[in-house]
Amino acid sequence: MKKIRIETSRPYDAVIGENVLENAGTYMRESGISAQKAFIVSDDTVLSLYGLKVKKALESAGYKAYTLAFEHGEKHKTLATAEKILSTLCAAEITRGDVLVALGGGVAGDVCGFCAAIYLRGVPFVQIPTTLLAAVDSSVGGKTGVDLPQGKNLVGAFHQPSLVLCDTDVLRDLPSPLYAEGMAEVVKYGMIRDEAFFYKLAAREVSVEDIVLTSVKIKADIVKNDEFDRGERMLLNFGHTFGHAVEKASGFTLSHGESVAIGMCIAADYAEKTGVCAGVLKPLAEVLSSYGLPTENPFEKAELFNAMTGDKKRFGDDINLILPAKIGRAEIVKTPLEIFRERFFAL
Repeated sequence: MKKIRIETSRPYDAVIGENVLENAGTYMRESGISAQKAFIVSDDTVLSLYGLKVKKALESAGYKAYTLAFEHGEKHKTLATAEKILSTLCAAEITRGDVLVALGGGVAGDVCGFCAAIYLRGVPFVQIPTTLLAAVDSSVGGKTGVDLPQGKNLVGAFHQPSLVLCDTDVLRDLPSPLYAEGMAEVVKYGMIRDEAFFYKLAAREVSVEDIVLTSVKIKADIVKNDEFDRGERMLLNFGHTFGHAVEKASGFTLSHGESVAIGMCIAADYAEKTGVCAGVLKPLAEVLSSYGLPTENPFEKAELFNAMTGDKKRFGDDINLILPAKIGRAEIVKTPLEIFRERFFAL
């Protein structure tokens, strides 16, 4: 078992290792979470797999545990789902002295975290990611939110968890497509910050533990320097500005990881053709393909551009594009929308 300290305005640990679910309550007590009630929020699929195990682990540590499941899938990451959760918290008389537990992938973590941020103006919550994507990305850093019809994560808040518990046994049991989805975010870390890690991924020379540890360390380092996404943290959006547009254009039939993989390739292609970098797209696409991820954009540029203009990375008449300078380093390129339109459609 390894611990990584996440240094934010409210520091906390990410616990990574085997048998973490069975000891979730013990880890929560050891971290200082003294609540009486623990309210587990999950989707219907994950709760059926791991809900009872986590509930028993919390009860054995002295928590009075509750569970709530909403329908799985990105289309249920909505204000309506959040309202259902908030109403249930009221009915269970959850107070600021209690704790919410997000059990599942990124959708469960984002929705539960958002509810924790706004219920009673803020209650503690714990992230227990059950997908590789959530383990290396959304469970760490404090971004929470829900989607609107106009785009992803347009309503949200920064609310740091009190603890992150990542069970690598769970990650090893993931179906191949779900594991591949997480690898898109893992490859992203190599692209923006760690060239050696990128090439280890290409050579398949890293274990699940090393993948999670290295990814979380990179994210923790960036979040420490820019907790509220005003500068360096924007680098974590590599592939996401284009990727969110791809995801929306697909009607969410493409997963987040698949969309980010395509988005990274679009960004690398744009960067090469506008002179920001050279020789990046080919090795990036090869690594993504080796993990079973798509690399070709199937949508019209006009459709993607229209989706991007509603993205939260837009600032007035500018958009912040995260582009690779080389493998292992990315740059934030603030670009007027009209100039971006001209360049993007000219590619």
